[in-house]
Amino acid sequence: MRILFLGDVMGRAGRAAISSRLKELRESWKLDFVVVNGENATSGVGLSGAHAKDLLDAGADCITLGDHAFDQKDMLSFIEQEPRVIRPINFAKGAPGKGFRVFDAPGGRKILVTQVLGQVFMKRPYDDPFGLLEQVLKTHTLGGLVNASLVDIHCEATSEKMAMGHWGDGRASIVVGTHTHVPTADAQILPGGTAYLSDAGMCGDYYSVIGMEKAEPMRRFVTGMVKGRFTPATEDATLSGLYVETDDRTGKATRVEMVRQGGRLTQTGP
Repeated sequence: MRILFLGDVMGRAGRAAISSRLKELRESWKLDFVVVNGENATSGVGLSGAHAKDLLDAGADCITLGDHAFDQKDMLSFIEQEPRVIRPINFAKGAPGKGFRVFDAPGGRKILVTQVLGQVFMKRPYDDPFGLLEQVLKTHTLGGLVNASLVDIHCEATSEKMAMGHWGDGRASIVVGTHTHVPTADAQILPGGTAYLSDAGMCGDYYSVIGMEKAEPMRRFVTGMVKGRFTPATEDATLSGLYVETDDRTGKATRVEMVRQGGRLTQTGP
């Protein structure tokens, strides 16, 4: 299976890049399944129902969220109506929506997509991501119920992401990190056959401070004072993420490539 994962979509620039480029990538790379992290797609904080529809219409098969999952209040009801939007399994007890789902892929194949929030340096004490993910992967084994599986680990610490990658090695096809908006350069296939990347980066304008216009973040760092609101940067965005090919029989990764398409970053991909 040919799978593309795209990192945090950041504001209008990120949405525009998805809308203008994803369908072409699907065709030219012959993609079977596309997962997009959309938790910052609406004004940089959360995802609205309307913008979720835009990302799905642009070619995403599934959207993952994160710690800002319900910052846009209409997502509380929208996620109950749209099963292609996945929130973290450990977001909160009683949270609407689902933290994992098995999706249909071309050729009768099945792919599991799930997401967990990390615990290190996060603003809230989320439930144990390893224990909850254990339950999901144990009942959706590679080569059994699913042909492939993807875990989006949404957290601050690269150490926690790496621990999740090694813990999930051989149990998931892909473990990929999100949340920091800064792409890492450690794409690899782990010994057990799991494709891993510490952070997919963002789909946004990289002439910014993690996707926000530079002036206000710089002012706060330099002076320690708040003057205005953070606003998403709006210049040409780079699509950042991970391309993975998997073996349909075993679910193990056979190829992994970092993706940097358009904008200010060097273009790479399959």
